[in-house]
Amino acid sequence: MKRKNVESEPPLPAAVSEEEFEPLLDSEEAAALLKIHPKTLQKLARRGEVVAIQIGKLWRFRASALNQWLEGKMAG
Repeated sequence: MKRKNVESEPPLPAAVSEEEFEPLLDSEEAAALLKIHPKTLQKLARRGEVVAIQIGKLWRFRASALNQWLEGKMAG
């Protein structure tokens, strides 16, 4: 896969800088952080128990949202 020249890409809008943007994790990456199976994480996302974004058939997760969910589970 050939990478584009960074200079040719349009700049991010002023409201979203690269420093503020948190990359999204796929199901496998997010599940690995939690040490659970990706299907279990997807089931939690479908039920609305974990904050996630569904793009088509794929689920995406923010590490910070997973951390907040985990902290809530540990406190409760």
